[in-house]
Amino acid sequence: MLGKSKKTTNVPNERAFKEKSFDPNASFTVSPTASGEKTSIGENISIKGSIRGKGDLVIKGSVKGDIDLDKHHLTVGPTGKVEAEIRAEHVTISGRLSGNINAMAKVEITKTAEFSGEIKAKRISVEDGAYLKTVIELQREPPPGNLSTPATLPKKISDHEKEKSDLKPAPAKGN
Repeated sequence: MLGKSKKTTNVPNERAFKEKSFDPNASFTVSPTASGEKTSIGENISIKGSIRGKGDLVIKGSVKGDIDLDKHHLTVGPTGKVEAEIRAEHVTISGRLSGNINAMAKVEITKTAEFSGEIKAKRISVEDGAYLKTVIELQREPPPGNLSTPATLPKKISDHEKEKSDLKPAPAKGN
């Protein structure tokens, strides 16, 4: 007969947690679950330090520090409060975010967002009603081929040069 197995977690008990010292400048690593779910920082959680990961992250609580999610998606939920330097593929802001964002793809700012800082991204969208105080630098993708390089573009002759070439020397006097 098959029995049901209980899912176990590796959560330390309260006594073990109190006995361990906590470094406020610790670096955390975010890892996605086997099914590709997002990792979530809950409303009652506050983190101060660096977060690095290879998975998507949803912040509903409070984070201060650096967030590096290269090639992944960061979401600041409606209850999220973040003060951070952020590097991610995509960033969605629905809560409060103060800091600089370097997104390899898109930054989405929803109507419930409050954002102040700098944004560097390829694309950005801002919903009507969002609070936004920012400097934005949209990065262009290079055009296909080398058609835009000066060496391959034909030289344009200025009007002044054209006028000079239309002038013919006067015939020589004398003989």
